[in-house]
Amino acid sequence: MKTANGFTLIEMMVALLIFGMLAGAGVALLTFSVRAQAAASERLDSVANDQRMASLLASDLAQAVPRITRDVVGANQRAFSGTNGVGAAPVLRYVRGGWSNPDGASRASIQRVEIALTDDRLERRTYAMTDGATAGDPMVLATGVEAVSLRYRDRGDWTATWENDNPKILPKAVELSVTRKGSPALTMAFLVGATVK
Repeated sequence: MKTANGFTLIEMMVALLIFGMLAGAGVALLTFSVRAQAAASERLDSVANDQRMASLLASDLAQAVPRITRDVVGANQRAFSGTNGVGAAPVLRYVRGGWSNPDGASRASIQRVEIALTDDRLERRTYAMTDGATAGDPMVLATGVEAVSLRYRDRGDWTATWENDNPKILPKAVELSVTRKGSPALTMAFLVGATVK
């Protein structure tokens, strides 16, 4: 009598079960890998945006100059003003030097800058002229911002407000803390009007 070679139904079912478990584990691993890559990419983008913001502010504030300006109605404004991040006023207002002019436009090499919190965006506004001009299109520094707080350093002490009798005086340093939705506060410190010697 000739015997039949092959698998029994139970052996086939066990093999299919093992194959199904391996395939399910592979799909789960691939899904986890794709999600981890997306989360890492999002986090790296966020860190890169923070680095760009910090670099821009460090460059701006290091080149701050003690220049009094005038607003659109001609009223004098201090060379540097800052709030604690509350209210409609810009959180920072200053004039920076070193504004490059590669096209040779007829303008000064200094630039008036404002950092403002608009809705949930931290924006940098610049002015073509230091006196009496209106702001150009803002640059968004950060989104999803819930709160901004600042401290100012002068004479070895940190204070929550910047007040000085002389409107041309700049603080020695500024500490900016930005709180976004679902993230811990990002705190950065910048020298103001620094010169390399």
